Formats: sequence, C-alpha cells, structure tokens
Amino acid sequence: MRRVSRVGGLELISHVPARPVHPAPLLFVHGAFVAAWCWDDNFLPYFAKQGFAAHAVSLRGHGGSDGRDRLESTSIDDYEVDVQLAARHIGAPLTVIGHSMGAMVVQRCLHKLEAVSAVLMASVPPEGLLGSSLLMAARDPNLFVDMSAIQDERPSAATLRGVRHAIFSDHLSDKEVGRHVARMQPESHRAVFDLSWPQQFFIGRATNVPVMVVGAEADAFFTRSMVESTARVYGVTAEIFPDIAHAMMLERNWQYVADRIIAWLGENLD
Repeated sequence: MRRVSRVGGLELISHVPARPVHPAPLLFVHGAFVAAWCWDDNFLPYFAKQGFAAHAVSLRGHGGSDGRDRLESTSIDDYEVDVQLAARHIGAPLTVIGHSMGAMVVQRCLHKLEAVSAVLMASVPPEGLLGSSLLMAARDPNLFVDMSAIQDERPSAATLRGVRHAIFSDHLSDKEVGRHVARMQPESHRAVFDLSWPQQFFIGRATNVPVMVVGAEADAFFTRSMVESTARVYGVTAEIFPDIAHAMMLERNWQYVADRIIAWLGENLD
C-alpha cells in the first residue's frame, strides 16, 4: 500500500506491505536536486513486494516538504535533523539507505540513529565534493557548467541534455530522462558548500552497524577510487555496478542494485 504523509513539515512517501516479512523498516534518503520521488518509481514498491516497509523522506525544501523559501540557507546539519525526525517517526531499529548527498547526510548522523544497518549508494566521498567538482570541471567543462545551471528553475534544453549525460546512462530513452529531469529542482548552495570540504571529522563517530557501500561504473560524479575511499572508512569492499550511471535507482538496470541490497540485508540482518 502506498501512502504519502507529513512528518513535522516533511513529506514521507511509504510503501508498506500488509504483512511485512522483515522486522527492520527501510528509510531512503535522496541526494541533491531531487526528492523522495526518486525512490518512488522503482525502489519503494519493489522493496515492499519483497516484504519490507519502505519509506522515503523529502528533505526540507525538497518535493512536498516545507522550506522551499528557505532553501538557500539550509545546511547539511538541517538535513541531518530531518533524517533523525523521519527515523523517530518510523520507529524501531531500521536500515537507512542514502544516495549521493543523502548518503553523506546518513553517515554524518548515523551515530544518532537506532539503525541496524546502512547502505551508501554513490556517496559523496569522505574528502568532500571539491575534488570531484574540480575533476569534472577539468574533464568536461561543459558538463560542469550544465550541472551548475540546474540551479535555474527553468534550465535550457542544452542544459538538460548536459544533465542527462551526467546523471543517466544511454540506456534510458529521452522520454524517460525528460520525465525525471522535469521533476528536478535547485539545491541549497549552503549545503553544497558544507559538503565541499573533507567530511572525515563528521563521520568519524560512525557506529559499528554493518555498512554496504555501492558505486556505479558510469558515474560522472564519483569515480571508483572515490567510492572505494568511502568503503575504507568502514573496512568493507565497495560493490561497483557496471553499465549503470549516478542515478542508480532510476536506471534501466535498477533492479540489479536493489536485488544485491536485498541479498546483503539478508546476509547481515538474519
């Protein structure tokens, strides 16, 4: 059953089976420029069919959550508060799954959550965004400009074409990509600034819960070495999925990623 609820001004999209098979619910945390809708197309209903109570929160200023008028001054600390609020509302020990910016938000507040495990998908690396931004600017200046232009509420067609190649693989049709890009939105400059610098101090207090680190081979933002850098923080081996781009949950091969996460949860929670 799908439902959309409000939690302290935050949008929470939930897919809950009539009789959940797994005791630990899932909380999905989105990345920059999107909202809970990015999980709603594929991951939420699929995980619910596998017996999980699956929830996705829209961080403040995103999707149907309050705070769009204050987005520019919103910090990563604010996003951490949002994740904690959603986790308390869901209740019980849970698994937290974050993507990109959301994966770093999860890491920064993991020690404050009653989590039994965490999954980090295409995470901002522990060294922060500055390195990946400089790499993108040097490797593909036009792409760097296009990604910066997504802050415009009405990006040009050329900008959208650039964003397409940054976030999605060529496996998706222009129609599919257009539907996703049309729902994208500006991101907080303050939050991006907060993530530009090394994050080790903020994630050094991570708990001892099992952590899975996942990357995408065709990711235009974070290289394999950056994903492996995240994995080293937790003493695990990164799992890199071939032929998949940054928006892993919206890719044509999204089910490969979902199935591996489900298998990992079975290995670590049963």
